[in-house]
Formats: sequence, structure tokens, C-alpha cells
Amino acid sequence: MTDLLLKNVRVSRADAVDVLVRAGHIARIGPGIDAAADALVEDGGGALLLPGLIEGHTHLDKTNWESPWYVNEVGSALTDRIDNERAWRASTGHDAASHARALALAFLREGTTRIRSHVDVDTDAGLRHLHGVHAIRDELASRVEIQTVAFPQSGLLIRPGTAELLDQALAQGADVLGGLDPSAIDRDPAKSLDVLFGLADRHGKPVDIHLHEPGELGAFTLDLILDRVAALGMQGKVVISHAFCLGGVDARRLDGLLGRLAALDTAVLTTAPPSRPVPAVRACRQAGVTIFGGNDGIRDTWTPYGSPDMLARAMMIGLRNDLRRDDEVDWAFDCVTGAAARACGFADYGLTPGARADLVLVDASCVAEAVVTRKPRRLVVAGGAIVARNGQDAIA
Repeated sequence: MTDLLLKNVRVSRADAVDVLVRAGHIARIGPGIDAAADALVEDGGGALLLPGLIEGHTHLDKTNWESPWYVNEVGSALTDRIDNERAWRASTGHDAASHARALALAFLREGTTRIRSHVDVDTDAGLRHLHGVHAIRDELASRVEIQTVAFPQSGLLIRPGTAELLDQALAQGADVLGGLDPSAIDRDPAKSLDVLFGLADRHGKPVDIHLHEPGELGAFTLDLILDRVAALGMQGKVVISHAFCLGGVDARRLDGLLGRLAALDTAVLTTAPPSRPVPAVRACRQAGVTIFGGNDGIRDTWTPYGSPDMLARAMMIGLRNDLRRDDEVDWAFDCVTGAAARACGFADYGLTPGARADLVLVDASCVAEAVVTRKPRRLVVAGGAIVARNGQDAIA
């Protein structure tokens, strides 16, 4: 691979530096770097240098990206949306692979180089969606790193045979085991979590559980989850996605839950929706809990909203959490960069020598301006190769 030298770029408000990329990784960062005669040299024009952005929670298999508009007439209950999606998927023959590819490439054009995608596994679709997303994961591996979460969207215990499918999904290369509302959906949280964590333990896989359950119900379930994290020694290997309960309990209960999450190194994922109570970024950071961000669904049968621009998601997190100071907006940015890398286990990440060269150039004076203005990505580098310019593909 030819060396790449980025000249005249800035890290935050610091003076301009150069970045030398060799063999797909950052070799040096500093002023006045020289490169080999055959190196590819790019002048950054004083643009801000960001690490590759991270989508910590989406559903590539569900999206209708680049398809005709889906007319959403579904009911408001979670079960309405689950049943509607399953019926729509069966009637249309939705192709998870082609839609996942389109959305993954849209993410890449906006500077997202790593994605954690939950993928439906159920007794109707079997492993079809997982196979489709895995095909795209393999095809795009040199450009974007995709983690897959084997996700029982229709429930675990309430649909017999799902546990066996999840077992097969993990054996066939799913990176993470997903879960869904053990109390509200499966109605037997202890058994549901025993099955789920038993599978994860047997395969040595991390866990990422959708926990929509509100208030004290969700807090009760969260305690049961954390009991199993402690019992199985799974510190640093579990994510609680959504965790709406953390926005709906009293201060004393919240302090206790945050303390347990921090002690057990269990991360929290937020999409920062305006319609639900959400975990507070400030409170999580103060307690030592890793909190990171994602879109959830993007233009699917669940929602018409969402965007593959993770700077837009960072801005939503900032707005939802009343983050106004520049240093506070940096916290929102951390949710789609460093914190997401730690929570998802994306290795070799960041703007340091030795890290994988996933780099984004934006015309902004600082991170806060980049988040708020969301200007076009001047240049996107993934694994040391230039993959996009000004929102357009740049692959030879």
C-alpha cells in the first residue's frame, strides 16, 4: 500500500500538523513530515482532523435506504411495530444485503468507518438477514468495519426455536449476542436472561441488550442483568442499549444503578430520542459509566427518521442533554468516537501513531463547530485509503 501524507491539518484548535499513513495505520503526526517520493500527498488546507466516526447502534438489515418511500401506518406499541415489520418483510421479500450495503456506504461517505449493526434473527427469517449483512461485512471489510449483533427482535422465550437460531448465529460469526426487554416481551426475565447469558458464556461473546422497559420495571430488569454480568465475570463485555429506565427513576435509585454500571464496566447506548426519558450523558460521565451513541433504525418500517451522518447524531445527543459549552459538545462528539470505540471494542482507534488510519477532514475550527455545522466531509480515509471526497465516493 502506498504511503499517504496529509499536509496542513489541525487537531482541535492546535497549530497545523502533517499526518503520515503507512500500511493502513498512522505512522507519525507532527509538523514538517517528509514522505517517500512515491507517497500520495494531500493538502488538508488547514481543515480539522477527526478520527473516523462510529455508529454504535443501528439496524442495517431493516433499512429502506435508496428505496421508494415507505408509508408508515403502524400502531404505536412496540409489539405493533414488531408484528408489522415481520409481516412487511415476508410480503416484500426485503433484501437485507443490498439495503445494508447502500446504507453502509452512505455512512462511509459521511466519515463513519465502524458500525455496530443489530441484525434480526427469528423463526420467520431464520439467519437470512444475518447471512446478508455478513456478506456485506466481508465485501466492505477494507473500508468499513461492521460488527453484527444477533438480535431476537421478536422475543426469545415467546418464540420457541429462537434460542437455537441465536446459537447458530454465534457459531456462524455474529460478533455479539443481542437481547430484548426480558420482562416486557418475554414475561420471564430471570429465565430469559439465563438463556441469553448462557449462550454468550458458551460462545465467549459480548452482549448488547435492548432495554426499552421504563421506570422501575426497567430498573428491576437492569439489576438482573448486572447480577449476571458479575456472576459470569463479563465486565467490559455488556452494553445496555436505550436504558430508558435511567431517565425515569428517582435520584437515589439512579445513583445506585449508575454505581453498579460503573463498577461492572457496563456501557450504556443512547439514541437521545426527544420522545422518551433517556440516560443523562452528564450523570453517566460523572459516575464513570461509558455512554455512547447511535441512530437505531434509519428509514425503515419503524421510523422515517435517522441519518448516516454521525455528527448529526452527536448534535442530537447534545441538544437532548442541554450540552452548550464547547467542552460539553465535545462529550457528545465522544459518544460517536472514543466512547463508542471503547464500548463496542473497536481496536486500534484514534488519532495516535499505531492506530488504524481512519481519518476525516472537516472545514471547522474545532470539534464543537464540526458537530453543530455538520459541513461536508472534505476527505474520508479508511484503513489508510481515501474512500470519499466531499460526500462522493472516491474508490478507484
